[in-house]
Amino acid sequence: MNQKASAASEDPLGSRLVLERQLCFALYSASLAMTKLYRPLLEPLGLTYPQYLVMMLLWERDGLSLSDLSDRLLLDSGTLTPLIKRLEKAGLVERVRDTVDERRVRITLTQVGKRLKKPAESVPQSAANATGCELSDLDGLTEKITKLRASIEAKNALLA
Repeated sequence: MNQKASAASEDPLGSRLVLERQLCFALYSASLAMTKLYRPLLEPLGLTYPQYLVMMLLWERDGLSLSDLSDRLLLDSGTLTPLIKRLEKAGLVERVRDTVDERRVRITLTQVGKRLKKPAESVPQSAANATGCELSDLDGLTEKITKLRASIEAKNALLA
């Protein structure tokens, strides 16, 4: 028996339990690296990465409800609420009761929060430069990962 055949018979999974071959680890470690990459880019803005994500959504559409933000960011309210409170303490957002449904809380940008958008506009290109990738390559990768997430979510919904 040759060495490959012997190794295969000893490892019926075909070495699938090697960390570097795991998609889950590749995505996890890339996420950690990406968050680390953003830290110095966001520091001049006074934002953490999760705060930056909230601000991007509000720059897209001001006045989102807490539940809308939670849904879009895939964060539960227990994680999102303290994050919003820190943004509010920094003077970037305000929490306002919905005039139609007082149970809903809307998050609105302050003037300071609105002005922060301009300096933040350089962050995506700076991040792309730091990766050594072209923005178009990153756009393609983002699209593939988004499709993967949607596929996983659909499968999980069927199992639930």
